[in-house]
Amino acid sequence: MRTAFYPGSFDPMTNGHIDVLEQALALCDRLVVGIGVHPGKAPMFSFDERASLISHVVQSEFPERTEDVSVTSFSGLVIEAAAEADATVLVRGLRDGTDLDYEMQMAGMNRAMAPSITTVFAPAYPESRHITATLVRQIAKMGGDVTPFVPLVVRKALAARIAEA
Repeated sequence: MRTAFYPGSFDPMTNGHIDVLEQALALCDRLVVGIGVHPGKAPMFSFDERASLISHVVQSEFPERTEDVSVTSFSGLVIEAAAEADATVLVRGLRDGTDLDYEMQMAGMNRAMAPSITTVFAPAYPESRHITATLVRQIAKMGGDVTPFVPLVVRKALAARIAEA
């Protein structure tokens, strides 16, 4: 059984994340989505909220693979979290050349630390290449329409969070 690890902040999950998740599912039997949790950062959504949103998206978009996807948190090195998940593949999304330069350095370092884990790059589809969770949060906070950038369950969660503020 091939296990892949897909790390990120997923604050919130975007259509770009879904593109990468779809590509990751094509490569593995089991996918562990790792939500990075850092004590110094104040995310818009808690770990539990992000995990729930990811689970809802997987159930909606990939119902036949729901049992193959799990969500976990990590606070240390991504490569260590991948090893703890028994992953042999680390999936990283690429939007542009800037991402590639950074991710190539990280892949080299990760390979040196954990040679048994292979980094695979999933290129963003053209329609989602421009989407970032940071921009989605900013647009939502300013009252903009995030419909083209996130799934419905995330749009509703963003609207509810903004209404609470």
